[in-house]
Amino acid sequence: MNLGVKDLEVKATEVRRGVLDMVYRSKAGHIGGSMSSIDILTTLYYNILNIDSKKFSDLGRDRFILSKGHIAEALYYILADRGFFDKEKLKTYSKYGSTLIGHPNNKNNGVEVNTGSLGHGLPIAVGMALAGKRDNKDYRVYTLMGDGEQAEGSIWEGAMAAHNYKLDNLIGIIDRNRLQISGTTEEVMALGSLKDKWTSFGWEVVEVDGNNIEELVKIFSKIPIKKDKPTMIIANTVKGKGISFMENKAKWHHGVLTEEEYKKATKELEGGHLNE
Repeated sequence: MNLGVKDLEVKATEVRRGVLDMVYRSKAGHIGGSMSSIDILTTLYYNILNIDSKKFSDLGRDRFILSKGHIAEALYYILADRGFFDKEKLKTYSKYGSTLIGHPNNKNNGVEVNTGSLGHGLPIAVGMALAGKRDNKDYRVYTLMGDGEQAEGSIWEGAMAAHNYKLDNLIGIIDRNRLQISGTTEEVMALGSLKDKWTSFGWEVVEVDGNNIEELVKIFSKIPIKKDKPTMIIANTVKGKGISFMENKAKWHHGVLTEEEYKKATKELEGGHLNE
């Protein structure tokens, strides 16, 4: 699938609307981080990734790992929309006995690995990318991390390994919305210049507006940006993007919507795609 920018913008709004329904219906989920990440996920799954729901186990497929696994609802919606499983299953999200639990679960087609313990996604992606290099495969491995997740030591072990093995088939993405469950990232664990940090670890680093799909398409289309170097994309985003009362509010890292809030959010999202 290779949607154009305008169609991707419309699709991103559709995904936001679907995730809103899932979270409201289940009274669970991490809606703020889902909303900030949806433009990134939409660009990847509808324009960039070499994947096919009918041949999910194909050895040449691209791999995507959702390291910030608490936004599983966004990934589940997109996988269902891409045909990896029936959309009706989305109604079971976070219900007893469902495989659509609160963090990615590889009992669902399209989920490469179980994630949710922060800091694990990048090291796993490094292993997958290294395997691709050694097997002479041309697939790419993408992993989406949170910015609060950058405080995990395993992230930096993976960063060193990726540089050491010259993994230019590895693409890291940081959802830089500057908020985590207990406040701003700079209050909880100051990150300073993430660009400088990742550059010092030997990565090719670019910063983009992570809620601007046109920018995202341009950057992802240039990968690998530099031969023999892994790529890190720092995507500056807005937590709760698209729902006015959620935007830039740490309380919506995880929150249960009232009926009134659900109706207001629905009305805003049904007003048209965000970048018009």
